[in-house]
Amino acid sequence: MNLQEEMKLPGIGKIEWENEDNDSSFGALDTEDRKELIDLLEKEVQAKGTEVKEGTIVKGNVVRITDDYVIVDIGHKSEGEIPINEFTKDRTEPLTIEVGSELDVYLDRFEDENGMMVLSHERAEILRAWDRLKLAHDNDEVIEGKIIARVKGGLSVDVGVKAFLPGSQVDLRPVRHLDKLINNTFKFKIIKFKKERGNIVLSRRALLEQDRDQLRSITMDNLKEGVNLKGIVKNLTEYGAFIDLGGIDGLLHITDMSWGRINHPSELFEVGQEVEVVVLTYDEARKRVSLGYKQLQDDPWQKAKDNYEVNARTKGKVVSIADYGAFVELEDGIEGLIHISEMSWSKRFKNPSKIVQIGDEVEVVVLAIDSEIRRISLGMKQIEPNPWKIVQEKYLVGDVISGTIRSITDFGVFIGIENGIDGLVHISDISWTERVKHPADKFKKGDEIEAKVLQIDPEAERFSLGIKQLSEDPFVLAAKEMAPGTKAKGIVTKVLEFGAFVEIKPGIEGLIHISEIDDKEVANVSDVVKEGDEVDFVVLATDTEERKFTLSRKAHIKGIEGDSLKAYIGSSAAVEPQTLLGEAFSNAEVKGED
Repeated sequence: MNLQEEMKLPGIGKIEWENEDNDSSFGALDTEDRKELIDLLEKEVQAKGTEVKEGTIVKGNVVRITDDYVIVDIGHKSEGEIPINEFTKDRTEPLTIEVGSELDVYLDRFEDENGMMVLSHERAEILRAWDRLKLAHDNDEVIEGKIIARVKGGLSVDVGVKAFLPGSQVDLRPVRHLDKLINNTFKFKIIKFKKERGNIVLSRRALLEQDRDQLRSITMDNLKEGVNLKGIVKNLTEYGAFIDLGGIDGLLHITDMSWGRINHPSELFEVGQEVEVVVLTYDEARKRVSLGYKQLQDDPWQKAKDNYEVNARTKGKVVSIADYGAFVELEDGIEGLIHISEMSWSKRFKNPSKIVQIGDEVEVVVLAIDSEIRRISLGMKQIEPNPWKIVQEKYLVGDVISGTIRSITDFGVFIGIENGIDGLVHISDISWTERVKHPADKFKKGDEIEAKVLQIDPEAERFSLGIKQLSEDPFVLAAKEMAPGTKAKGIVTKVLEFGAFVEIKPGIEGLIHISEIDDKEVANVSDVVKEGDEVDFVVLATDTEERKFTLSRKAHIKGIEGDSLKAYIGSSAAVEPQTLLGEAFSNAEVKGED
């Protein structure tokens, strides 16, 4: 080996050799001198503690920085170059190194085709990282890493090298949206490490379980009903929020969040928020904890009776609408009901939404309050003067009014009076004599008609009218004209088992009982008279209240007159059938027989 080859020692910088004729060249040294120089150089290398080999990590110093490379001197005969993109991404980030910076580099080869050493800072960092991770795995240590991407089955984590975090190891509970964790830094444990396959598997759950177990022990010591605790909102559902109390979760039900009305827990809380709660119940056997939040504030109902006096006016916001009324929030935790009947004095509607909408601010009157059952009854119509009182003062029973038919029902017609109040003509008050099956057969909406005031009841909000009362009751007139003992003729309108009905005046009928149908005993009425027959009769009795005429054909056939007729009418033979006649009239009415 010549001296030039001998001088290619590891860690020695490049030596510029002079030609052999130069007096200062090493070629002028004798063998002993050369050997002494080599020994000195080797000692210098050993003193530096540097052993340079291909495939190892060595220390180097930055000597120059160009547009494309970082030039590094590792103390060898030549310098090495590292691509600048190992220090900056797309050259958009500032360099963290400068000339003179010391760094670890990986020596790939001593020389490339240009005589430059092939170095890599990035690879050195990776190898250092693998060494650190192996040590952490062997010693069961905790490491820190940044989640950088979503991958199949979990997440990719930068821990110096890329590691895999399975979805099942992300948290104590399944995480639905893993993408939200990207760019977050967490601590992990290495649960699988295989350098030869480049395989590192991490777990965050293992650390959380350890922390949870430690916290749970502490929490369990303090967990008692009535105790105030601080916790972190862990999850929100439709029915409540799960609060991490420290190793154990408690349920804060939506009904225990606020004294007022809330539609969803997210209106008050968000995941990760710290809250103070009170333990309502604790089932040690089932490890179930029920929590309260509103219980930390005063119950507004305790002062409701002082704040809301009966007949007082107040304002509130409509928060809910049902078929039977609208709920109005007077303050947080205090709601009152406006029943549909208390919304308007005169308007008739099937649903409160015709009057109010959710979110409307309304003025109301307190009608009643019961703090024990947490109920307030409110009224809207009471804000305005009661038109029923006005109508009562303006109209008297017996007055005749005129108005327009506003609506027609099966049971009558409604006539507009004033101030939105309608008067009802019941079907029974349309005609004295005509049997009206449906008011629509006689009237139509919009007709102008007259009616007599029969009754005004402001409390029941009832204004009763009658059309037939505009004329005198024809039955009363007929009763006056056809007193008991009167003889007359009539047409048989209906034949029944117990007798025959006879029209004695237009629209007015009387009944001849089977016992008065003939002067002989009759088994079948239809054998004696038939519908349409004209028959002679004597009036035995009248009843204006029951609107009944009791007739006798037998008395007419026998020709009973004068005192004999009076005696016949007053005799037991005539009176006894009278009871039967009353039953007959009642039965006919119940059956709806004309």
